[in-house]
Amino acid sequence: MITVTFVRHGESMDNLRAVWAGWADAPLSNHGMNQAEACGAYFATTGTRFTHIYASPLKRAFSTAQAILDAQPEPKPELTVSLDVREQHFGVAEGKPWSYRVSEVDKDLPRDQLYERGVFPILYNREDGFPGGESLNDLQVRAERAIKDIVLPYVKDGQEDIHIAIVSHGLCISELVSALVRLDHFKTSNSDWTGLLNTAWTRVTLDTAASSSPLKILSRITQIYKQAKGDSGSNIPLKVRVTHVNEHSHLQNIKRQGGGIGSSAHDPAQKDIRAFFGGAKPTTAKDEAVHTADAIDLTKDDAELEEGRATSNAYDEVGVVIEKKEP
Repeated sequence: MITVTFVRHGESMDNLRAVWAGWADAPLSNHGMNQAEACGAYFATTGTRFTHIYASPLKRAFSTAQAILDAQPEPKPELTVSLDVREQHFGVAEGKPWSYRVSEVDKDLPRDQLYERGVFPILYNREDGFPGGESLNDLQVRAERAIKDIVLPYVKDGQEDIHIAIVSHGLCISELVSALVRLDHFKTSNSDWTGLLNTAWTRVTLDTAASSSPLKILSRITQIYKQAKGDSGSNIPLKVRVTHVNEHSHLQNIKRQGGGIGSSAHDPAQKDIRAFFGGAKPTTAKDEAVHTADAIDLTKDDAELEEGRATSNAYDEVGVVIEKKEP
């Protein structure tokens, strides 16, 4: 069986602002780093050992992945960067405030004029994207490529007991999970897997039927990634199960530091200074070089800050009830 655990990054500095944060490379906040370290400790103490870790190169995700890697026992898995698991690119809207509602004065203006005025409203359709950016349909194509390049080689090789961690972003993880679910001919991917809390994780397992030969598996994979619709796949060798969604028990005791510290940008060097004067051993140069990262605690009070999501959507995502196990 192959297991894939998707982890959303910790809280970033951009998550503390209501801005479009896709490829904008903000670091983790101190609170976000605490979340990442708690996530790594949770996996370690529960005996969750990863054979491979992949991460977005954006600081908020890479730093989260590094914290998870640091907590893994020896021998540690390799950490690999994948450009394809970056967040949706918001083009000219990157770093700009997002608008849930357009004012009465601007509501009848075409989009290009709204953008000229610095108004970047929520995009509700999958085919919509900002100039220079990606639509959700574009993100879907990229997510399918990521699954094809990261996960499917282990399936084709017939490898077992593989556990892959992919540290990514909210919207991208939703598309990645959907891409995996589509590998199972008997499932439909009509679920919305968004709404993950910072460092929350979602898990998917892939099983190959005992009667399925490597040739049949390869044939099925080839069919899935053809552009033509209506795949009739005669033999279905892959059984895909979403076993966990938005798991975040590791955040139960994580509280934001007061005095503005928790909402400040995480600085590994500053942490070393505090440790040094506290009598602890300074960290290594390798530790000092660790990147930093971005995300948000999606509660009723701050749900509207979720990256590029409408307030109403964010509230719906908070309240959604998800079964942890499929029948």
